[in-house]
Amino acid sequence: MLSDPLHSPVGVPLRAVAALQHNTGNQATGGIWRVAGPGGEAILKHLTPGGEGHAHWEASADPRHWNFWQREYLAYTTGFAAAYGRDGGIGAPALLAAGERPDGSRELWLEAVEGVHGGHWTAPMLADFARRLGVVQALHRGGPEEPWHSRRFLRQYAGRRDFPSVPWDHPVAAAHWPRETREGLRLVWERRADLFAVAERLPQTVCHLDVWPMNLVRREGGEPVLLDWSFTGRGAIGEDVSNLVADTFFDGLQPVERLAETEAAVTDAYLRGLAETGYADPDGTRKGIAATGAAKYCWLAPAMLTRLAAGLPIASADYDAAEDAAVLERRRPILDMLVRWARTALDT
Repeated sequence: MLSDPLHSPVGVPLRAVAALQHNTGNQATGGIWRVAGPGGEAILKHLTPGGEGHAHWEASADPRHWNFWQREYLAYTTGFAAAYGRDGGIGAPALLAAGERPDGSRELWLEAVEGVHGGHWTAPMLADFARRLGVVQALHRGGPEEPWHSRRFLRQYAGRRDFPSVPWDHPVAAAHWPRETREGLRLVWERRADLFAVAERLPQTVCHLDVWPMNLVRREGGEPVLLDWSFTGRGAIGEDVSNLVADTFFDGLQPVERLAETEAAVTDAYLRGLAETGYADPDGTRKGIAATGAAKYCWLAPAMLTRLAAGLPIASADYDAAEDAAVLERRRPILDMLVRWARTALDT
């Protein structure tokens, strides 16, 4: 892949190549590298129509599919990523070059953004980003969509998995998750179709759909930058915020003791951003956060329990190397939040 780059804005030959952490199971991603040459540094991302990875991360040629393999290429080459957050003070990496490889795959050469990585952001920093995001998504409400934007993302992404028999009372899980938690998680799973329906009836906007610390950098000058535009498309007001709150903690990127503080700060800031742009529906937005957050992660507890029963590690090998007991204990408050969100969304 790297021996004959189609474009090389950093110069040839490359003098340094470092593979970057990413979801290796996604068949649409051939790899991500930080490269350096005589002209400077860049991020090289290889996008593929289908390759190595997990069956439930299959790449698609359908432009509306949640994992359409060319979406990020189009987000950068059409200028969408650069323009999306401009009016709210949210940036994207600059596109240095892009092109098609001989095998039909694509490559993107992107600015290597320097600054504070999202995994090290404080609650006020996350809240500042959420306020900006509220401004942006109020402006995009009812706005034009691109033909390659994803549609019904939650139903496709979270609804693609099936667990015919979930061991809800597995003794190891029961030692860390009380019965109330497990019964609540069973509700989330069994009512997932209702959660998808609620999310799709909510006011819609154009969302990034993968907002979490691994995709955030704050430039040294202060502007937050969003990375990875692979899923972007139509989603509910509040959908990106629920993802940010939950995914800040699921893989241990922040201490779970900060969950309540972060949820409150991020939610309030997002509501302020929406209101600044003339959109004020705090109760509806809070319900949107609840419904989309519960729907997005409806599969997580069943997957964890199924892997636990099979003797497999329950956390992502790409981002979380903790032991099962530590993961079960750390994720319990986050899962309790999902249960609370589901009950709010379903009015139970």
